[in-house]
Amino acid sequence: MERDYNLEKRKYVIGASVIVIVLIYLIRLFTLQIMSEDYKKNADSNAFQNKTQYPSRGVMYDRNGNLLVYNQPAYDVTMVMKEVHNLDTLDLCKTLNITPDYLKKRIREIKDRRSNPGYSPYTHQVFMTQLSAEECGVFQEKLFKFPGFYIQRRTIRQYTYNSAGHLLGDIGEVSKKDIEADDYYVRGDFIGKQGVERSYEKQLRGEKGVEILLRDARGRIQGRYMDGKYDKTPVPGKNLKLGIDIELQMLGERLLEGKIGSIVAIEPSTGEILCMVSAPTFDPRLMVGRQRGKNHLELARDSWKPLLNRSIMGQFPPGSTFKTTQALTFLQEGIITPQTAYSCYHGFVYAGLRVGCHSHGSPLPLVPAIATSCNGYFCWGLFHMIGAKKKYGSVQTAMNTWRDYMVSMGFGYPLGVDLPGEKRGMIPNAAYYDKNYRGSWNGLTIISISIGQGEVTATPLQIANLGATIANRGYYITPHVVKEVEDEPLDTLYTTKRYTKVSREHYQTVVEGMRSAVLGGTCRNANIPGIEVCGKTGTAQNRGKDHSAFMGFAPMNDPKIAVVVYVENGGWGATYGVPIGALMMEKYLKGELSPESEAKAAEIQNRRIDYGIHERQYMEISGLDDYLHLSDAGYLWMVQRMWSQL
Repeated sequence: MERDYNLEKRKYVIGASVIVIVLIYLIRLFTLQIMSEDYKKNADSNAFQNKTQYPSRGVMYDRNGNLLVYNQPAYDVTMVMKEVHNLDTLDLCKTLNITPDYLKKRIREIKDRRSNPGYSPYTHQVFMTQLSAEECGVFQEKLFKFPGFYIQRRTIRQYTYNSAGHLLGDIGEVSKKDIEADDYYVRGDFIGKQGVERSYEKQLRGEKGVEILLRDARGRIQGRYMDGKYDKTPVPGKNLKLGIDIELQMLGERLLEGKIGSIVAIEPSTGEILCMVSAPTFDPRLMVGRQRGKNHLELARDSWKPLLNRSIMGQFPPGSTFKTTQALTFLQEGIITPQTAYSCYHGFVYAGLRVGCHSHGSPLPLVPAIATSCNGYFCWGLFHMIGAKKKYGSVQTAMNTWRDYMVSMGFGYPLGVDLPGEKRGMIPNAAYYDKNYRGSWNGLTIISISIGQGEVTATPLQIANLGATIANRGYYITPHVVKEVEDEPLDTLYTTKRYTKVSREHYQTVVEGMRSAVLGGTCRNANIPGIEVCGKTGTAQNRGKDHSAFMGFAPMNDPKIAVVVYVENGGWGATYGVPIGALMMEKYLKGELSPESEAKAAEIQNRRIDYGIHERQYMEISGLDDYLHLSDAGYLWMVQRMWSQL
């Protein structure tokens, strides 16, 4: 009988397989018992109970020492599943003012390891959060009837003022994503959700402590393990001093009642944000307690979008405030001098294209062109720059040179403010136009960007930063809300001067133009007795009624405040932007408003803008025709282009 050698070899295969399986089991056992702490934790949880000690969250003050955000005692109800027995569910629900369905649902959620990966029947699990002292007192009296339930002392945020909701932010319960991102958190913990609360979460939260309690064989607490030798004391969060002036903030919110828009004020020498108003706003006290979720949902559904921080998230055409950047660029590049004069026949007129302008003297040099906000002047400047082939070689090089100047002045990218959600705005480059016009474009094609229209957009914060840069004559410090962190230096980002590509001497020329605008130009209503104010209006074309804007700073030679006002569908810059900007500067520099100014503030506060569907969603062709006077072909081209963007 012949031997089957293939069968002979099988014993080696089988033997090797057995050895591999045994090795796999050994490695797995080693991993579970030696390398992993899961079993150790389960064993420890039978003998010990780790009771978390929550630190007090850091408080916030304004620049003048006024308390803005503080802590108030609150209480959580926790439960240890292993200890729950003979539970009178009806009595528990009545005591906590909850329904039996909610009780069942909450227990299912706690036991669900997908949503609660840290679940253990031996450890404390958060059942309810943020009970008031009164609610806790009622529950405390009956606590003996509910074995396995405990009370955990916590704190909740309280706000001294019903102001600055967007800026201060709020806290809420951690999500699964938060827990996965940072093992500091467990289910039931709270974390900053918006504003400063989110940006400075690690500084504000502090460090949790722990009290280790010893159990007996039946799970009963016998006292502190080793007399507290291994307990950890909680470390309180760090207090913050903000750069904002809460009285200035409240004035800004008053002035924007019944309007949609933003006010941002900056201290030029430090970059500290003095106020940041976004309208409509909301009371930050709505984001506290067990009603936070309900209130947040109502605000999120509001068609006016009160949760949107327009100061850093709104991207608007800067309008004529942007002309200052053009003047600076043209001066630095040698396209113009302060004495260069351009004619304006009610606008820029060339090759059948006409960009309209209001009536004023002509021709004008640069300073009066800024003072009167002449559209024609800056259109001619951009046209000559983009068309300077001897200097740049191509329109693409000229365009990218222009872009580089805008970026150096803080446009086109987020500035880096210490708040979440900042948008970048839009500064086009040559590649953008090459793509959209298939390489066939010139200075006439993009002429609208010279007056802050067309593809150019910016946030109110970026425009305010431009005002601060001009006030500083060529540099800015990244705008920031937090002035001081307790026992911790500020990030160097908020202390370093960032210089633009333009020389100081050219900024001085623009300052003269902005001062002239206040003395006898478009900003005449920004005059404040005893204070040298510099300003620039902006009337930004829109799909409905124009936006009203103002950018200014004061005093001229020792600037303490730079401010931007942007009111959606507010009309001319002088209608809302200028008077609101003047009131904000007067309040900050003088400490109070004069009786005449207070009366003006009350009148502006009571004004309401009718934001209908037509205003908000559609373009008024008649308004377009008043602003842009084009040839038939040019008119149709512009209309088609804008309608395509709807």
